[in-house]
Amino acid sequence: ARVFDEERRLLESPAAPVLVLDAEGEALPEGIAPGQATLGFMLPYTPLHRLLMQGLPGPIVLTSGNRSDEPQAVDNDDGRRRLDGIADYFLLHDREILNRVDDSVCRIMAGKPRMLRRARGYAPAPLRLPHGFSDAPDILAMGAELKNTFCLTREGKAVISQHMGDLEEAATFVDFRHNLDLYRSLFDHAPRRIAVDLHPDYLSTKHGVALADAAGLPVEGVQHHHAHIAACMAEQGVPLGDPAVLGVAFDGLGFGGDGSFWGGEFLECRYADYHRLARFRPVALPGGATAMREPWRNAFAHLEAALGWESVVAAHGELDVVRFLLQKPLDNLRTMIARGINSPYASSAGRLFDAVAAALGVARERVFHEGQAAVELEALAALGRGRGVGGYAIASEASDGMVELTWEELWRAILEDLKRGVDRRVMAARFHNGLAAAVAGLAAGLCASRGLETVVLSGGVFQNRLLLESVSSALDGRGLRVLSPIATPANDGGIALGQAAVAAARMLETGD
Repeated sequence: ARVFDEERRLLESPAAPVLVLDAEGEALPEGIAPGQATLGFMLPYTPLHRLLMQGLPGPIVLTSGNRSDEPQAVDNDDGRRRLDGIADYFLLHDREILNRVDDSVCRIMAGKPRMLRRARGYAPAPLRLPHGFSDAPDILAMGAELKNTFCLTREGKAVISQHMGDLEEAATFVDFRHNLDLYRSLFDHAPRRIAVDLHPDYLSTKHGVALADAAGLPVEGVQHHHAHIAACMAEQGVPLGDPAVLGVAFDGLGFGGDGSFWGGEFLECRYADYHRLARFRPVALPGGATAMREPWRNAFAHLEAALGWESVVAAHGELDVVRFLLQKPLDNLRTMIARGINSPYASSAGRLFDAVAAALGVARERVFHEGQAAVELEALAALGRGRGVGGYAIASEASDGMVELTWEELWRAILEDLKRGVDRRVMAARFHNGLAAAVAGLAAGLCASRGLETVVLSGGVFQNRLLLESVSSALDGRGLRVLSPIATPANDGGIALGQAAVAAARMLETGD
């Protein structure tokens, strides 16, 4: 891999995170990081690791001591049981592990090292809250459902837990509750309010409500994308009481303030409140949660919404993606969408990436980890960008009292390029370039119309380096101040900090 000075410093730092680096050449087997243009590296960070590595002739390929989606095994017997058939050897010990901590993960993007997962080496080091929060009451913020962290605030500081993981996994939820108790005991924390996500079915929300009920505390619901933006504002030191910012929050899904699903949002934000100005045009998710695991469903839903499926078949029936989709139960999906059966509409940026990836034949049938299709699409685009390609046109129009980015022109252009046999790498680059230009143009226009001078970019989709760097550069070139997360993850690992900042700001404003 290519290693520059800043990356070398991170690798050799006491925190010793896993660092995502650009792969150099094609010397490693595809099975190590399939569909990726990057590799994750770490150096031995304990004396024991060094002793083990001294006996080996070179680098090793490794993973954490856990099955997929489960927390690591931290007990000898548990490790033998859960990792049987996976691990060939076990290094056993007689010292109990009290606090399970994952590896931290970083990547250099837009010239700065950015946290993708904050855990070992960083948590629970506190972050000082910005000016104006010194008198904030103690808050317990429960975080989101995926990539969960929780956050305690006290004495003007925020203590964010290590990465917990996905709470839908039973063992992770047990670990989440254990660590909540541990942190509250370690920091002698007695919150005056508990902040939760608006999604009523998140386990973090349900547990937060139960804790509040048991202690007789008020609950503060915080909208998901508002929390994304507030988290970045807090870690970047935006003072309480500063003018509003334009928050651009892109992710897979979040429960919106209107009860629908959001994910491609342009919000005018202060800590205490927000106003939705623009969005990605909503498209159905046929099959609900299944659409997050099967990208072809999103490709069909986008084509149906943008151009009409019969028109697509008539004009492009020979295309591989069309022939693939014709083998699927499309009549059932169209009926589900038409009748609103398990097919909610969502303004999701993540599902747009899934749809385009599926159209290009990337992870079309099914994904096996979150963000897989989008990450592989970014890797393709990185290979195509050096060819001087332009970007697909993406239009915007007013709808329902706000501005929407729309997809008709995008899909016409993609289908035409597929018909012409354009290289998929070039097409992936055109998609990234076009989306970045449309997002930056809309953001700049909204700032001009609302008198805003700062743009905050956050949400898991902005872990896409091409998108982050392109949008940041375009906005910076227009004289706008651009902020994006550094010390906390742009993904849902930063949500708890945002929830805490919003709840504290509301309490300080009302004197509650």
